[in-house]
Amino acid sequence: MAKVLVTGMSGTGKSTALRMLAARGHRTVDTDADRWSRWVTLADGSTDWVWREDAIADLLAGHRTGHLFVAGCKSNQGRFYPRFDRVVLLSAPAEVLLTRVAGRTDNPYGKRPEERAEILRNLAEVEPLLRATATAEVDAAAPIESVVGRLERLAGA
Repeated sequence: MAKVLVTGMSGTGKSTALRMLAARGHRTVDTDADRWSRWVTLADGSTDWVWREDAIADLLAGHRTGHLFVAGCKSNQGRFYPRFDRVVLLSAPAEVLLTRVAGRTDNPYGKRPEERAEILRNLAEVEPLLRATATAEVDAAAPIESVVGRLERLAGA
């Protein structure tokens, strides 16, 4: 009955892993949807795509049976770390991330040069913060079956 946050940079395979986990019978939630996340304007005028904290709190409080895998990489996710049994960072080298976002068809993010530059900035600046707070790290450059198997084992550990 573990609650597992699967986090990481764009292109690490969070959504792909969740689809496979769902096909294996697990409950999964990809938070890159309006139901779970919203845009906010920051003090400097920039915007940020953050979790809807009430929705995430309800999701986690209401989970009762089986494993729950939640995917996302949001600036406010750390507030929820105590409510997860595991926080798993999926990581992969920059060239893997950029190749994946260039080839994916279900998400337009990462196609434009400025988005690719943002992915590289996040890899340098955000991923180390995620690594420091994760309870486990999985090499997302590995075959997806291996990644999903590792996530299942971490949930059961």
